[in-house]
Amino acid sequence: MAKSAAQKTRSPSQLIDARIEELGDWRGRLLARLRALIKQADPDVVEEWKWRGVPVWSHAGIICTGETYKAVVKMTFAKGASLADPSKLFNSSLEGNARRAIDFPEGAKVNEKALKTLIRAAVTLNEAKGKAKR
Repeated sequence: MAKSAAQKTRSPSQLIDARIEELGDWRGRLLARLRALIKQADPDVVEEWKWRGVPVWSHAGIICTGETYKAVVKMTFAKGASLADPSKLFNSSLEGNARRAIDFPEGAKVNEKALKTLIRAAVTLNEAKGKAKR
C-alpha cells in the first residue's frame, strides 16, 4: 500500500525517473535514452504512468510505451501497424492488427533518426484521427 500511496503523490515524470534509477543497469540507461529521443521528436509529448507501472508517452492519444524486461527494453507503438516503417525498426508484435513494437536487447544500436521519424509519424496519425472524430 505504501508504494501506491507514493505513486499517487508523484507525477508520471517522477515515476519514470524513479523506474530508470531503480533499474540501475543497461535497461535504465536505454530507457532514459529512448525517453530523451521521444522528447526531442515531440517536445509537446505528455508522460503518463499506466497499467501498474508502464511509462507511456502520448500526444493526441498514445504514441508508445516503454516496457522493461530482463532481456529487452520494448517500445510498443499503439498504432504501429498503421505506420510506415521504411527503416524496418519494428521487430516484435508484428502479427497484430494495431500495435507494433521494437525490442532493444542489451547492446542494440538505436537508429535515432529513424526512431524520431517514427515517433513523429505516430503523433501525426494520432492528430489526424482526432480531427476525424470532430
